[in-house]
Amino acid sequence: MTNEQSRHETNVENENTLTNRQGHPVTNNQNIRTVGNRGPATLENYDFIEKISHFDRERVPERVVHARGAGAHGYFEAYGTAGDEAVSKYTRAKLFQEKGKQTPVFVRFSSVIHGGHSPETLRDPRGFAVKFYTEDGNWDLVGNNLKIFFIRDAIKFPDMIHAFKPDPITNIQDSQRFFDFCASSPETFHMVTLVYSPWGIPANYRMMQGSGVNTYKWVNSDGVAVLVKYHWEPKQGIKNLTMKEASEIQATNFNHATQDLYEAIERGDYPEWELLVQIMSDDEHPELDFDPLDDTKLWPEDQFPWLPVGKMILNRNPEDYFTEVEQAAFGTGVLVDGLDFSDDKMLQGRTFSYSDTQRHRVGANYLQLPINAPKTRVATNQSGGQMQYKVDRAPGQNPHINYEPSILGGLKEAEQLGKEYSPQIEGKLVRQSIDRQSNTKQAGETYRRFEQWEKDELLTNLITDLSTCDQRIQEKMIALAEEADDEYGRRLREGIAQASKEGSNQKPLGNRGGDKAPKKAIEKGHDADPY
Repeated sequence: MTNEQSRHETNVENENTLTNRQGHPVTNNQNIRTVGNRGPATLENYDFIEKISHFDRERVPERVVHARGAGAHGYFEAYGTAGDEAVSKYTRAKLFQEKGKQTPVFVRFSSVIHGGHSPETLRDPRGFAVKFYTEDGNWDLVGNNLKIFFIRDAIKFPDMIHAFKPDPITNIQDSQRFFDFCASSPETFHMVTLVYSPWGIPANYRMMQGSGVNTYKWVNSDGVAVLVKYHWEPKQGIKNLTMKEASEIQATNFNHATQDLYEAIERGDYPEWELLVQIMSDDEHPELDFDPLDDTKLWPEDQFPWLPVGKMILNRNPEDYFTEVEQAAFGTGVLVDGLDFSDDKMLQGRTFSYSDTQRHRVGANYLQLPINAPKTRVATNQSGGQMQYKVDRAPGQNPHINYEPSILGGLKEAEQLGKEYSPQIEGKLVRQSIDRQSNTKQAGETYRRFEQWEKDELLTNLITDLSTCDQRIQEKMIALAEEADDEYGRRLREGIAQASKEGSNQKPLGNRGGDKAPKKAIEKGHDADPY
C-alpha cells in the first residue's frame, strides 16, 4: 500500500474479509467495546448487537412433525413409459414424457414424531419428500417410507400426533398413550404391525423404500383420469434393524443415518431409487373389500402391478444445512399439469395443512427462498409479508397494476391446451366414515408375509410395551391381533400373560429397560468432589 493510499484507506479488505450484514468490514471480532479492558460494555456495540441479536433468532420454529431431517440434491430421469406402455396414455405431465429427460430434485428424509436432534434409531415412520423442479413449476411428492398410514381421516391427525408425542405433563413419550389411541382407532392396526416390526427402524435413509402413501390422480391430454399410487424402491437394497441393534448403534452415534447419506454422496456412491406407480381406474371399485382411497390399505400388487416410470439419483450434498434442509418446505397441494388430487380425505386435509404450516414456520414468502423457488419464471400479483426481498413482476409488466384482469399492462391468464379434467361429484354432505373399512385383514396378510425373525421381533416389541398398559387397552389390541391372524393373536395374548407387569411406559416405543435408565444412571454414576 502506498503512502497516498494509507491516508485514505482505513482497513484492508478482500473477498474473504468478514463484514456485518450492512456490508461494514469487521476489524475486531474478538472483543466488544468496553470502558477499559474489564468493562462495562457500551450500548453502541453495533457489530456485537447485530451478531448476537441474529444469533438469538437463527432458528425458525421447529416442525411439529418431521423435525429431524437430512437432505440431498439430485435428478429424476424419466423412462417415457409406464411399464410397457407410453406414459402419455395416463398422464400429460411433461417430466414423464420423454425417455432420458432429467428434472432436478431436492429430497428431504426425516423421522416423524421426535425433535430436531433426536436419535435416528428411534421406532418411527420416516418421511420421504421429493421436490421436483419441473419446467411447469414445482411438484412436491410428500410421503413416508411405509406405504400406508395410521388413520384415514384428516380430522384425527392432531389427536394421533398428540398421543404419539411426549406426555404434556412429564414430557416423556409414553407407550400407553400410543396404544390408548391405537386401541380406540382400529384402522391403525396395520400400521402398528409395521411400525413395531423391524420395518419401524430402517437401517438408514439410503436403504429404505418411499411412498406417496395417499392416492393421487394422473390426467392425460384428453382429460381422462386414473387413480395412482407412487412407490420409491432403493437400488441399494432394503435394510431394517431390530430393537437391540438400534440400541447398540444409538449408544455410539445418534446421527448415523444423516452421516451415512452425507458420506455416501461425498465418496461418489450416489443413492438411487426407481419410481414405480400402481394405476387403477377412477371409480369406487366395489369388487374390492377396501376403498382405494383409504390410505390405511395397500393395493394388491397382483391386481395392480408396479409400473416403472423413472429413476432418481442423489449426487450433491447441501452447501448449508439450515438454508436448504431446514428451510425446505413441501406441500401435497403442489402439483403440475397432468397430476391431480383424488378424493382421499387424508390427502385433502394434508393439502391445506402442509402449505399452511410452512407459511407459519418459515414465513409468507417461503417460496422466494432458493431451495423452495421453482426454476421457472414466476409472475404473480402477490406482494408484502415478512421477509419479502423481491416482487414477482414479469418483464414489461406495468408495476402499477397488481391485479387481474386489466387492460393496462397487467398479467394475463395462461392458455390451457390440455382438456380440462372435470370429474362428476354427487352426494349428500355428511360426516361419516368410509364403507369397506376391513381394519385388520391386511395386517394379517402383512404378518404372514414376515419372516420368522420379523414376527418374533414384532411380538417381543409389542409385548414389551403392552404388558404394562391398562388391561382394557391390552384386550382391545389382542382382539385386533386375533382378528388379523390366529397365530398373531395367540402369541400376543400368551406373551402379555407371561410378561412382567413391572416397569413404566414412559420410554421410547418398543424400548426394553429404558424405564430403568434413571435408576441405572445413579447406580453407575461415579462420585466426585465439588471444585
